[in-house]
Amino acid sequence: MRTTNFLCVIVVAIIYAISAPATGCGELKGNKLWNTIIENGWEPIININDQHIQGLGSWAVIEFSKRMNCVLKFNKVVSGRQQLVSSMNYELIIDVTHFEGKEGKYKAEVYEQEWTKKRQLLSFTKVN
Repeated sequence: MRTTNFLCVIVVAIIYAISAPATGCGELKGNKLWNTIIENGWEPIININDQHIQGLGSWAVIEFSKRMNCVLKFNKVVSGRQQLVSSMNYELIIDVTHFEGKEGKYKAEVYEQEWTKKRQLLSFTKVN
């Protein structure tokens, strides 16, 4: 059990270390989202309208807004994929509204350990 916990910590640390930090509301970080086939354990989220998925998206927008002092309003999660590790990794494409009224899409990477209620926002970047 301790080995599993240690490996989980290592995986999360690596993901955190290689993810690009979000630096502002308007910066374009890329426009390729992802393939919709299972790759390296990633699979598409089938029910994107699930209350839990929409809640994760809303939480990610609130977390990003708090950290970056950037005013964004959550609209909905429009697509995503998930990867089962010792917990769950999510990549969510989220539709938001900026404070000036313009809509945009962001990719949020979230790590969640459901049984401990732990969530971590790994990255939050603007996409086309």
